Amino acid sequence: MKIALISENSQAAKNSIINDALTSVASQYGHEVFNYGMYSAEDDAQLTYVMNGLLAGILLNSKAVDFVVTGCGTGMGSMLACNAMPGVFCGLVIDPTDAFLFNRINDGNAMSMPYAKGFGWAAELNLQDCYHKLFAEEGGIGYPTERAEIMAKNRSILSQVKGAACHDMLSVLKGVDQDLLKSTIAGEKFAEYFYPNSQDDEISNYLRSL
Repeated sequence: MKIALISENSQAAKNSIINDALTSVASQYGHEVFNYGMYSAEDDAQLTYVMNGLLAGILLNSKAVDFVVTGCGTGMGSMLACNAMPGVFCGLVIDPTDAFLFNRINDGNAMSMPYAKGFGWAAELNLQDCYHKLFAEEGGIGYPTERAEIMAKNRSILSQVKGAACHDMLSVLKGVDQDLLKSTIAGEKFAEYFYPNSQDDEISNYLRSL
């Protein structure tokens, strides 16, 4: 599985802590991490939590990655921005129990975490524990397991509802403020990571045209 890490400007100084924790766990399960930044608070390309969501939508809808790890001060802004995008199902994960239940019940493709609120002593251990709970098992196996079938049905219904409520990603890209979009993909390693991995030529070509 390909996993993207996206950090926004208010918590960019913690990117290396988060990336180290994520990479150390993901590698144990054979997953590859692509750190899309921000890498420091002084980066030329600045990401807000709104841009986190837009970038998550680009990466997941193009199938450049399979899962997105993001967050902000509380985790809520990035979660809301991600869930505004077509095809993105993002959960708020604060502790390992959240990660365990989100994976088993919701089987989403993105998670948002708080990197200011409650981020104190041994925070990196909580990150690692959350990632283990998220990636150790196949998603969607249910909790309790006897409810797995009804949970899968509800996920399918939610996907259908979201599909009806949202535009396709290319329409989103054409409809959003184009300066915002350009800033969203201005990261130092965006082109290096995105274009070789994108599986959607229409999205790739549109972004190249900018």
